[in-house]
Amino acid sequence: MTTYKRFISVLSRIGLVPQIMIALLLGLLLAYSFPNIALSTEFLGKLFIKALQSVAPILVFILVVAAISNHRHGQTSHMRPIIALYFISTFGAALIAVIASFLFPSTLLLDTTQLEIEPPKSILAVITTIIFKMIDNPINALVEANYISLIVWGIGFGIALRHATDTTKKVVNDFSDSVTFIVRIVIRFAPLGILGLVASTIAETGFEQLWRYGHLIIVLISCMLIVLFVFNPLLAYWKMRANPFPLVWATIRESAVTAFFTRSSAANIPVNLALCKKLNLPESTYSISIPLGANVNLGGAAITITILTLATVHTLNIPIDLPTTILLCFVAAICACGASGVAGGSLLLIPVACSMFGIPDHISMSVVGIGFIISVIQDSVETAVNSSTDVVFTAAVCEGQARKEGYSILFTEKH
Repeated sequence: MTTYKRFISVLSRIGLVPQIMIALLLGLLLAYSFPNIALSTEFLGKLFIKALQSVAPILVFILVVAAISNHRHGQTSHMRPIIALYFISTFGAALIAVIASFLFPSTLLLDTTQLEIEPPKSILAVITTIIFKMIDNPINALVEANYISLIVWGIGFGIALRHATDTTKKVVNDFSDSVTFIVRIVIRFAPLGILGLVASTIAETGFEQLWRYGHLIIVLISCMLIVLFVFNPLLAYWKMRANPFPLVWATIRESAVTAFFTRSSAANIPVNLALCKKLNLPESTYSISIPLGANVNLGGAAITITILTLATVHTLNIPIDLPTTILLCFVAAICACGASGVAGGSLLLIPVACSMFGIPDHISMSVVGIGFIISVIQDSVETAVNSSTDVVFTAAVCEGQARKEGYSILFTEKH
């Protein structure tokens, strides 16, 4: 028992992020040395992701209800500037991807393999999907993890409870604290989950398929890193008028790392909520902006859609002019915002962008197939960019407003 307590004490002193890095190295070593054993660890990763995805919907719903119901008249939640940053960032990411695609054009090895999936046929279909998901039955939204609907219903219940008694509001807050406690317990098992995810994925996929599309992967990742380290920090500086990189590094360390390995913005919502609380941000803001950002702040998805679409255009030698490229940025931004409402995420929305250029479905679906090949890297980095910048923009707006009022809420020297 003494040895067990010492082991727990050592783990507590190490911290969660170093534990995750150790798990990553052990996963890589296990996949390289004992691939058969590595494959059997897949259940650890699936168990961790399933636990997060199971608790995240009820957490998002109850936090939004609690935040809205406790919102006092005259209290600001800063949502307008945060949403503006979300959309500016997503469109800017698509524009960066267009520039990179013309400076460093990629080509694909296309085939006519048919995939057993049904992509949306037009932008209208994407918008229609989002609207119908907004008005989904709340019970079904919880079961299906439909975060768009959960946010809408959460806002509705929160407004209805604004005039409830203090006792009722306290019950809602206590329920919120209870669910948050469960989430913290689940997150403590992140190292084991990530070990299983890394070991099983590398053992199953290997690196051979990735080398075939090395140039495409480099262009994709480079654009995402530019957005993560240049474009989004500039937007954050514009809002907070202070060095944004302590905040950026904090979000990379405590949000992007877990998002990279879980490859799920929804699963990373609890992590981001915990980080916002650690940064002393107002709960009335982040309890809404973080779940919302997981659905609409998807610059990484816009990059994926744009680059793979233009790679297809280059491969087929289709002429493209400036107005069309600008339109493509808008299409990619809209599709990215709808990625959370479509099973399969950003890859399944590539055919929507490809349809702009008259590319047949069987060709665009082949591009989706290529996307799945490189998704081991692409989807991981994309999710890290998408999820971590939710915190960056939320914190930047809150800090900017605080500085206008003569004080600071971010203790950047601690990061």
